[in-house]
Parts: sequence; C-alpha cells; structure tokens
Amino acid sequence: VVWRKDEDILLSSEEDPRYNVTGGWLQIMNVNLRDEGRYTCIAKTNLDQDSSSALLTVLDIPDAPTMLKISDVKSERNIVLSWEPGSDHNVSITEFVVEYEEDRWEPGSWKELQKVAGNQTAADLFLPAGLNYHFRVYSVNAIGPGPPSEPTERYTTPPAAPDKNPENIRIEGSLPHQMDISWEPLSPIEYNGNGLEYIVTYRKLGVEDDWKVVMVKEPRLTVKNTPTFIPYEIKVQSRNSFGSGPKPKSVTGYSGEDVPTAAPRDVAVEVINSTAIRVSWTPVPAATVRGHLGGYNVYCMRMTNLLDPDKTVNVSNTMSFPGNRSHVIVPGLKPFSAYKLAVSVFNKKGKGPKSDPVTFNTPEGVPESVPILTISNYQEDSALLVWGPPTVMNGFLSGYILHYHLLNETSLEVIESQETNVTGADITQWKLSGLKDSSRYLFHLSACTQTGCGPPLAQEILTPPTTDYQKGAITTQSWLIGTLCAVALLTLVAIMACFVLKNKGGKYAGTPPSRHQDMVPMEKVKEKEDLYPDVESQGIHEELLDCGDYDEKPLKRVSLHFGDGEDSISRDSLVDYTDGEEEFNEDGSFIGEYSGPKYKGSINEPNGLSTVTA
Repeated sequence: VVWRKDEDILLSSEEDPRYNVTGGWLQIMNVNLRDEGRYTCIAKTNLDQDSSSALLTVLDIPDAPTMLKISDVKSERNIVLSWEPGSDHNVSITEFVVEYEEDRWEPGSWKELQKVAGNQTAADLFLPAGLNYHFRVYSVNAIGPGPPSEPTERYTTPPAAPDKNPENIRIEGSLPHQMDISWEPLSPIEYNGNGLEYIVTYRKLGVEDDWKVVMVKEPRLTVKNTPTFIPYEIKVQSRNSFGSGPKPKSVTGYSGEDVPTAAPRDVAVEVINSTAIRVSWTPVPAATVRGHLGGYNVYCMRMTNLLDPDKTVNVSNTMSFPGNRSHVIVPGLKPFSAYKLAVSVFNKKGKGPKSDPVTFNTPEGVPESVPILTISNYQEDSALLVWGPPTVMNGFLSGYILHYHLLNETSLEVIESQETNVTGADITQWKLSGLKDSSRYLFHLSACTQTGCGPPLAQEILTPPTTDYQKGAITTQSWLIGTLCAVALLTLVAIMACFVLKNKGGKYAGTPPSRHQDMVPMEKVKEKEDLYPDVESQGIHEELLDCGDYDEKPLKRVSLHFGDGEDSISRDSLVDYTDGEEEFNEDGSFIGEYSGPKYKGSINEPNGLSTVTA
C-alpha cells in the first residue's frame, strides 16, 4: 500500500514524523494549512493495482487583514479606517474588530474601539480628543478570532472640551442636616484635555432661588446645614481647560433624613381567628416622616396565657410591613392569650414613636397533637388505648375524638371506619371493643377544645388471631376441669368403699354369722379396738364406749351423703345395747342385723334367733 499527496509519495514516519502510515491507515498529526490537498491510496499486487482518492480541506481561523490605512479624514476627530481581509480558510468571516492604543494614559494597552460586520472592509471612527493613536484590525469566524493586523502610523487628535457629563448621579442624606451628592466619573480617555473638573449646581425644588455653584475635582460633594429631608434640584457638568461639557440635566434629590416624629393614631384590632388579627390605623402626616417612608412596624406582646392568667409571659414580637398603608393582617399569634399591641412608622433613619397600646384576647384554638399513643392488652375483640394529653392545649380541653379504620391487608385501603367521642379532659385511656381478630386497624386520636380538634396522632396495629389462642385456652381449661372432676369422683368412691368395708357387719346390714362362732368377750373387743383404732369410728368409741360402765346408751347415727342432693344412706350400727353377755365378731361388731325403731327394745334375729329383752 502506497500513499500519495498530490503527486508526492508518502513514505514512513521516519522521513516526516507528522505522518504515520500503518497498512491502509494514514494518520496526520498537528494538521495545518500545508496539509490541504488530494490524498490517494494505492494498493498493488504482482498482477494488478487499485487506488482511491479524497480531498482534504483544512478549516482554520482567518488570516490577519492587510493594507490597513486611514482612507478618509472627515474632521480632526472623525476618520475612516480601511483594510483588506485575509484568507478565511474555508470558514466565512463574521466580523472585524478595530482596536486602538494611546500613549498618554495607558501606553502599550490595546482596547476595543469598534466592531463592523464581516462583509465590510472599512470603519467610520469618532475619536476622543487630545490623544495619539495606533490602530489595528483582526477578523473573526466560527473557528475563532484570527491574528491582528499590523498597526497603523500614529494619528493625533487635538484637545477639546469634554464631550459628555457624568452619569448615575446619587443624592443621599447620611445625617439629618446634610446632603451627599455623588456620580460616576469620566474615564481618562473622555477628558479630551487637561484640567478636568466638575461643576455642581443645586437649589431647593420649587423655590425660585439662585443656583449655588461648587467646583470639585473628585466625583462627590457634601452639602451641610440643609433642612431635614427637603427636595433639591441638582446638576453636574464636566469641564476642562478647553471648555465645559454639554448642558447638564437636572435631577431631584433630598437632604438628610431624621427619625419620624409622629405615631399612628386610631389603632384598632379586629380578631379574625385564634392566630390572626387585622390591625388598622390612621397614617402619619408626610411632614412628620422626615424621610422616605419605609413602612410600619407592628409590636405584639403576649402578656398571659388565659389558661393560667396569673402567670406572666411577656413575649414580644415585631413585624415590619413595607410601604405606605393603613391596615395589615398579623398572623402567627398564640390562641387563648392576652396581647398588647402598638404601631409605629419607620424610614431609613430609624423608627418613630409607638402608638397608644391596644389590648385584645385571642379566642380558643385547637390543641396540638397528643404526644404519645400506645395500644395494649389485646383481648378477643378489644384493646386498651393509652395516651398522653397534649402539651399545648390552646384552650380548655373538652375531650378527644378517636377514628379507627379497618384496613385491607394487601392494598391498605380503608374498608370500614368508625368514630368514638371521648368526653372528659382527664381521660387518658379507653377500652375499645368490637374489633375483629387477625385484622389491621389504623387509629387516629385528636385532642379537642370547644373550637375544634387538633391534628391527629396515628397508630397502626394488627389484632391477634383467636383461632389458636382462644380455642387452645378453652381446650386446656376443659381438660383440666374434667381431670379434677374425675379425681374427685374416684376419691369419693374410694372413701365410700373404705367406709363400707370398715363398717361391714354390725355397722351395716349383712349376713348374720353362724351360731357356733366363738363368742368374744367385751373386754377383748375393747383391747383390740385400742390396739387397732378405727379412724372413722374413733370418735364414736371415745364418746359412747366405756368398758367400766354399761349403762343403756344409744349409739350415734352415721349418715353418708353424696353430693348436694337429698338422697342419702343412713344406717345404725347399734340401736341399743345391754350389759348382758352379747356376741361380737372378731372386729368387735355385734352379730346380727337390726331394724325397726331406733329406741331401746328388742333385736329380732332371723333364722330362729332368740329375742333378747333389755
């Protein structure tokens, strides 16, 4: 592969480091105007060759203009400067800039004098007087500004009177009986000659007095011993050794200000709501302002909170309202409070005297939000809400309002809403019933006064399920009660069985023993009972049995009662006894069964037993 520029063969970068030839690529570094031309890439083989060409155009800033000259002199200070434009390097020239350098005030410093359109090649220049000039021109296109041309020969303008007067005249009064006048000075190139100074003339506005004239070299003047805040006509004119500038224009200003001397009258207060009032007054006369009226100040002092009128607060606040006005709206007051209010006017110098104070009370407002809300003691369908009273009540607290909303578990949209009024300022808890289990609720609690309710405090809960918790509790209780009942019943049956077994025979009806059973004397029975006491019958023995005295004494009646019903089992162990020799079983009970009246009498024995009569 071979590269050609025009007809020259480009070799490797060894011969020209700005060219980098790599295969089919050609890279040119630091492109300049000399690189413009036709580039051809030639690919050769032993059998054939092929080529392709491209035209390279270089875009650059324009060349400097040439042939710069003063082509016409219309007057000593009005000349025509012309030139020939340089190459635009394939980008059109948009403008030409004419610069100058003068050797009196800032020698060697080039400054812009005038701009002309890119299709023009001359400029009509009006020059300040009394200076020696060099001129030069440079071109500008879309790529940027080009280099400047060579400067012209020196051109000198003769001195003359100033062409303009100072601008931006300012009149201020830093002190009550003083007037400060200042202005923007001329630049040195605008002096047009030596000996520049300023002529200041002034007089009272609307009074046909003579003008007072003062000559100054600095761009300021202080006039003393003036009346307070009086309007003046003022003129400032420039002048040098060759004459005065054009006729100056008159401006109006005021002498120094002082603080206002009068206070607003007829101050009145109209209560709009618990936090805002409308204040009105009669404006002060203009002559008493003694300056530019800045506006009015409203002074508010909160004296007491009507919830605790014996406690002094005395918190002051000042609000400024600019401009001349006769009424304002004062916001930001505290509800249910006693206030004192006054109004004054102010200017740049200061504030005037305050008006006579006016007192007023703001009505009750809504309380602030409750500081805390907790929800606890979840039951089957209820919960306990506990909260704290608001720290700022803004009136007498009348109670609370509770809004609670049943929410959709997925979308959190409100399904059902209910409202509960809690009457009483001292109530800080509430048991809420009728809640659904396993449901999400959103609670809003607001404190209220007679005016209304304050902002709510929100709390969200998820009620617990009753399926597992409650049913499990019921099942546990039923099992426990059943177990206790079964134990009690088994215990009762066991006691009955033991009682029946211990009293089997003489104590209860049973099968009488055979006649040939050995008879046991009474003394041995007593000894046996003493040796093996029967707990249930021990009391009976101690009370009824006395081995030494066998008087006729009836035995105690023993009864067994089951439950609380009227059914009972009542049997007598011994109806009566005698001191004769009677037969006993081995456990000491009488042989046989008895029936009939429970008095002393006969014991009838079945199976042919003989009757014993006492």
